[in-house]
Amino acid sequence: MFNNVYRLTGVRQIEQVTTTVDSADPESVIVRPTLMSICRADERYYTGTRDKKVLAERLPMALIHEAVGVVVRDNTGTYAPGTHVAMVPTNPHGFDELVSDNYLKTSTFSSSTTDGFMREYVFIKPENLVEIPKGAQGDMDAFIEVITVAIQAVRRLKESMIPRDRRIGIWGDGNVAYITAVVAKEEFPDAEIVVLGKHSEKLDYISFAETMLIDEVPDDYMFDQAIEAVGGMGSESAIDQIIAHLNPRGAIVLSGVSEDKVAINTRMVLEKGLDLVGTTRSTRSDFEHAIHLLTDNDAVQDRLGLLVQNIKPINKINDITEAFDEDLNMSWGKTVMKWNM
Repeated sequence: MFNNVYRLTGVRQIEQVTTTVDSADPESVIVRPTLMSICRADERYYTGTRDKKVLAERLPMALIHEAVGVVVRDNTGTYAPGTHVAMVPTNPHGFDELVSDNYLKTSTFSSSTTDGFMREYVFIKPENLVEIPKGAQGDMDAFIEVITVAIQAVRRLKESMIPRDRRIGIWGDGNVAYITAVVAKEEFPDAEIVVLGKHSEKLDYISFAETMLIDEVPDDYMFDQAIEAVGGMGSESAIDQIIAHLNPRGAIVLSGVSEDKVAINTRMVLEKGLDLVGTTRSTRSDFEHAIHLLTDNDAVQDRLGLLVQNIKPINKINDITEAFDEDLNMSWGKTVMKWNM
């Protein structure tokens, strides 16, 4: 069977490549992508701002790891044709009973170490799919993967924190911080959730939690636990502020990606007995959790639906580059691509 794959071959250059695949593979499910969303990691590949060595090693490569679709054919008999599914981009190639797939060095990841979902059809294992029921279907499904990343971060916080959650701080005012706040509000219903950021116009989108500008935090305003979702060089000042405002034995979940090394005030970490916990990506169970969170939950759907700031029908390659360029110019929110390729 012939299958069209849309790969990034150079800076802002996407080309169609026709590949041959075995449609009768007994271990594969054939999925037709329907909705996709653009991630900042995809943008860094698209604009060529990743490390040159990384670009040389990984390109050409199909982008996008945030996507859902419809089952066309399932050779395993797991899913009926027409089933709406979320696609899990973490591909395990090993097993560790103590370490989840997203942290294993043997795992690959779509749109990072293997082709992403910008394809005519995706041939995928059934364990990398999770059904989306009717009560959870909508444009926001395009970025279910980001919701799972937030769920993984909150999961890591729960695993590491002492049982004290009167006030939880989330540093960052971008999409990931917003989604993390939505998830934290559901997972810690009795806690005071405070989102801290630099831009008041972004914090204004948050009506379900407290917000605060980072340069207006009183010296004696303390938190029990914290999640850093800033990323980049801004991570350093965010982590420094978290350490200063965290109560003893608090936990800090680090979820913001930085390409450069970040300095950390280890003296205060030691003095307060703080836990620093890393988190990245997600697992199939996080997808199941995300879809459960969305299903028939109007409040969560309304909050996450606010992130859909740009919907772009994709009918030709030029539409893809336009979608990426438009997304680059957005200060907040997600671009959803309606995939018709």
